[in-house]
Amino acid sequence: MESQVQQLVEMGASVQQARAALAKYKDVMEAAERIFDGQFDDLPADDPPSSSNSNKPPPQSSRYFDYDSDFETTNAIGKRSEADPYAGIFFSKSRREEVIEVEEEPELTTGQSGEPLRLMTQGQWMKGCPEGSEQSFLFSLYTQLSEGECRCPSGCSFSVRRRKSDFFCFYPDFTTYIDNVRKNIQKICPSCKVQFCVACGESSHERADRPGVASGGNPMFHCSNLQGVILGMGLTMLEQVFFEQQTREGDGDDESRTAKKRRIEVKPTSTTPDDYDDEYAPLAGGKKQKGGIGYAGGGKEDTTGQIEAQAMQRAKDEKLGQLLSTLREYLPSLHREGGGQTSDFLVHPTALAHLRRRFNHVCSSLLRNDSLTDMSERSVLYFELMEWLEIISNHEALASMMAMPIMVVVSTKAVSNKRSPGRPESHIRERTIVYEGSSGPRELLETIAIQARAALKGLEGLKRPETPQEEMTEEQKRMTVSSKGKEREIAAPMYEENRRLVDFCRRILSTVNAIDRSLRETKGDQFVDRLHASLPKISSDPVFESLYNASEDDDTTEKTYVDWATRVRFQYCDLSIPQVSTATDAVGEDDFVPHYKFYYNNEARVLANSDIPKRSLAISKELAVLTTNLPVAWNSSIFLRVDESRVDIIKAMIVGPEGTPYQNGCYLFDIFLGPSYNQSPPSVKYMTTNGGKFRFNPNLYADGKVCLSLLGTWQGPGWVSGRSTLLQVLISIQSMILCDEPYLNEPGWAASAGTPQSKAYSKNIRRMVVHTAMLGSLSNPPEPFGDIIRTHFKLKAKSLSLQLDEWLAEDDGKSTTDDGGGYGGTAGSSMTSFKKDCQELKLLLQKLQTGQLQTGDGIVEED
Repeated sequence: MESQVQQLVEMGASVQQARAALAKYKDVMEAAERIFDGQFDDLPADDPPSSSNSNKPPPQSSRYFDYDSDFETTNAIGKRSEADPYAGIFFSKSRREEVIEVEEEPELTTGQSGEPLRLMTQGQWMKGCPEGSEQSFLFSLYTQLSEGECRCPSGCSFSVRRRKSDFFCFYPDFTTYIDNVRKNIQKICPSCKVQFCVACGESSHERADRPGVASGGNPMFHCSNLQGVILGMGLTMLEQVFFEQQTREGDGDDESRTAKKRRIEVKPTSTTPDDYDDEYAPLAGGKKQKGGIGYAGGGKEDTTGQIEAQAMQRAKDEKLGQLLSTLREYLPSLHREGGGQTSDFLVHPTALAHLRRRFNHVCSSLLRNDSLTDMSERSVLYFELMEWLEIISNHEALASMMAMPIMVVVSTKAVSNKRSPGRPESHIRERTIVYEGSSGPRELLETIAIQARAALKGLEGLKRPETPQEEMTEEQKRMTVSSKGKEREIAAPMYEENRRLVDFCRRILSTVNAIDRSLRETKGDQFVDRLHASLPKISSDPVFESLYNASEDDDTTEKTYVDWATRVRFQYCDLSIPQVSTATDAVGEDDFVPHYKFYYNNEARVLANSDIPKRSLAISKELAVLTTNLPVAWNSSIFLRVDESRVDIIKAMIVGPEGTPYQNGCYLFDIFLGPSYNQSPPSVKYMTTNGGKFRFNPNLYADGKVCLSLLGTWQGPGWVSGRSTLLQVLISIQSMILCDEPYLNEPGWAASAGTPQSKAYSKNIRRMVVHTAMLGSLSNPPEPFGDIIRTHFKLKAKSLSLQLDEWLAEDDGKSTTDDGGGYGGTAGSSMTSFKKDCQELKLLLQKLQTGQLQTGDGIVEED
């Protein structure tokens, strides 16, 4: 009995109310309903009595089981305090749960047409729930609705025997399930003619007389027991349909897979890498390919079956979307048309348990999609998902789910097999499943919101910046009017695809705002502020990061580096050059177009204020991917800076991969997305050349040319119109050009792996790297990567010192040749020696650690 009292207390009742209710009603859920109907309001509560009007329904706080208590919060349910009673929820991402799950052979029943139908087993019903309050509520409801009798509420002798098939039967679709439950749920006593609910025993008269709750509506909403079982069964069907579709897609043939995502098939040639399968594979820190030449691969676009695959995907999404829409009607909602029903106020704990376990699994899979384009094309499904998230965040009983971690399986271990007499095979199987917390719904949604903001900026960020609002001469005014007139002439109607993407992005951001607004209303400002502090961000703070801690171990330093790099890998900034003019300067049209700190300045200025819808759409999709998919790792990372008003102007910095002669160096590239992007490749210029003197690789010329088949500057299959991406270009440079044996990138030398010539070539590159990509970058950090470079070297100071010692010990003592060696270049006799460069670099690293940074003109104290 004490455990049942505790259950009722957790649901919001006082101890005295719980004891009195259980003395009169033996079933814990029936006792809960009577308490919440106000039958025991005359008993003293544990807390001071509320001043609320007793004629109104009890407040939400007493009508739901709040899972915040599951996370060791000690405040009374529904009562906020200045100490943030929801704080514990944010420390539960590392939460682990060990659950013993039982797999049973399903029982079968017969449908009206004689077809066999499967019944939900107890093991299925309780899947994923650990021991404790959740499990006890699930067990109680399953047992109550599977067996026993429901007596007539008038007190006569009539009773109805409950059958498992009435509530736990899997029909071919959810609508059929609802129809059958509706037929079976209401019974009329043959003696006293009272109509009552089989799930809870409440009469229709009691339901109609309940104050504050809409009456005369759908009888499926009056009962919290019914709500729990409907959501549990519906979400189980949703989960099964979703993961069956995922499994079939994963097991499909190459035709269906290539129709969804481009695959690159590599022909075995002496000048290509062994393999390069996935254009989005984060190859940072991975094993480098022998024989690599910065080659995109020997394949071609495979569109076989693309139309059929897209049609199949649409059919799947429509099926899932329709199921979500039908099931959404049974979510607790106080804003239901016609007013709230009993189940909207009295949220059954089982409903919460299934939402956390089953819906969150589907939600997690959908929100982890890293392609905003794919999501917008599947808007029929994602729009419905947004509706669910808004409803969940708008109900106090459910809102905490938005910040709670989604529990995912990390390990499975068989415990035992139990055999039933006469059965040759195992009848019951037990497994121990370990669940671990992962990102919650709001955190996953923020990643998509970041992409949506970037996509919108891509569609809107190619316009010419407005001129300063200063007093202008008449001639300047005429020039401005003329310019605006030309802009209107150039502007073309937005493509329908652009408009669809804009609408989808705005819907995502609208959902984010609605969720945050609801959370502030239901959970308070502290809850939301703490939640926002844990969300992924695109940092715009250029301040030099003070992250170094000499006492940290290597693992902690690596984690600090990755966390920092993830925050700052993508940023918008001002890459324009401030214009200085005098009163005597002549005013021309070009004076309204800024110049940029950028190799392709002239090309960019020509396209100022252009409006090319197809190009804008391509850039917006590109930015959406880049914001959250740039590879970040201790071994190698890619950083991007995009002009805040001209998103076609981009600067990239790639940190040389570990295990290569480029390791930890900083390599800069200027990138321009030209007028025909992405029907044609971007323009890419390599900038870390020591003033045009050093050729770091057969594919990186001293004049900045980047040889890559994707860019059309090297042999082999190149850019695929409308499909290839800038991310693919960056990863190709990172993994195939900045490789472990760059000597092999030269045609004709691909078979020279491990030769003395190859080793000497790499050692010569090391000397150039230390002099230019390390010492030069740190001494005079190029804009706009100054803070990134200083923080990179500060966090890598310890490991980099060891790296320099190793390189010095392995150096062959030769002078640096300007072209990288092997081309007949002259020795750099005036070049600072390798040893001196290493010593100077170590000195700068020490100054970084002590708060001083050596620049070109002296010491700069860190703020």
